[in-house]
Amino acid sequence: MKNKPLASIFLIVFIDLLGFGLILPLLPYYAESFGASDTVIGLLVASYAAAQLVGAPLLGRLSDRFGRRPILLLSLLGTLVSFLILGFANTLWLLFIARISDGITGGNISVAQAYIADVTDEKSRAKGLGMIGAAFGLGFIFGPATGGFLSQWGYAVPAFAAAGLVTINLLMVYFWLPESLTPDKRAALAQAEKPKFTINALLDALKRPFSGPLLITRFIFGLAFSIFQTIFSLYALRRFNLDAQQTGYVLTYVGVLSVVVQGGLVGKLSEKFRDDLLITVSVGIMAISLLGWAFAPSVTMLLIILAPIAFSGGILNTVISSALTKTVQPQEIGGILGLATSLESLTRVIAPTLGGLLLEKLGFWSPGVFGAIVLTGLFVYVWRVIFNHPLAQAVPES
Repeated sequence: MKNKPLASIFLIVFIDLLGFGLILPLLPYYAESFGASDTVIGLLVASYAAAQLVGAPLLGRLSDRFGRRPILLLSLLGTLVSFLILGFANTLWLLFIARISDGITGGNISVAQAYIADVTDEKSRAKGLGMIGAAFGLGFIFGPATGGFLSQWGYAVPAFAAAGLVTINLLMVYFWLPESLTPDKRAALAQAEKPKFTINALLDALKRPFSGPLLITRFIFGLAFSIFQTIFSLYALRRFNLDAQQTGYVLTYVGVLSVVVQGGLVGKLSEKFRDDLLITVSVGIMAISLLGWAFAPSVTMLLIILAPIAFSGGILNTVISSALTKTVQPQEIGGILGLATSLESLTRVIAPTLGGLLLEKLGFWSPGVFGAIVLTGLFVYVWRVIFNHPLAQAVPES
């Protein structure tokens, strides 16, 4: 990786996800040490997503106006302060402050994507943006395992370790990363119309013959899958009494599976099968797998069940995004993907609270059963509305 700006952006995203992965499996244990219930733990996880839903587009707009580099520095500084608050937290409300502040200031992915778009041409842009996907996967592979390992010395240690990594990143951006926006580009971006996530924009998109059902599928599937993702650490504690280190290793295993699926398998399947078929099959596999997750009798069986969950989740998230880009005109691609991303962000706000409530009131099995029921209904919808849709009949060339 000879291009220093691209290397720096790769590290920014990697450390962002590494820090997120360091903390993710520890939050339930950390919050429980302060007497938090399952529902409150769900709210704690949801608070980060809710804050990021507001912060990410705000940072993107600010970067258009003031440049990518200063906003990246601001974002990293906010993440650093958030991790320090998390490490020094001695009450539950400080945990909430740490996660909310990180959500507002730490949503730098959109700024990183914009930076890559600034410094690449159309030919190399896909490769540059692919680096972000690779950084996501690597961060989620190493983060949970590292966080789980460090937790044996206390839940604050992973937070301080993440703060140290962000400090290195902050210094690297300050001394190494040049600004990507010229004054002319900045002026043009300031005048350009930005796609907005409004009720009217969403309703208009939902009325379209094929993109509407795809967005509905993305939201419902995302809700069930986000419950699995955000509540898994709490489930592992309640069901199998796994500690933070053991849960971190399990999540690392899931991360490896996801990278394998999204890094190689999805492309090969997409070359041979239509998008509507892959979407239908993925929803069906996930429905069955979540039911298996709900009643997994042992950790060994859980590891087996996690394979089809990672398989179907990786395929569907990728294929739906690809299918959406084929339903609109080229100038509308950014807008439709922005709506899909916003809907997915909403699921990460709803899912932790709902999952924690189900876990507390009904038992460890309930989030999985809920997800299986929801996805069974979605499977019927997808089979009737998306599968064999006229706009999805183009068979890929093999």
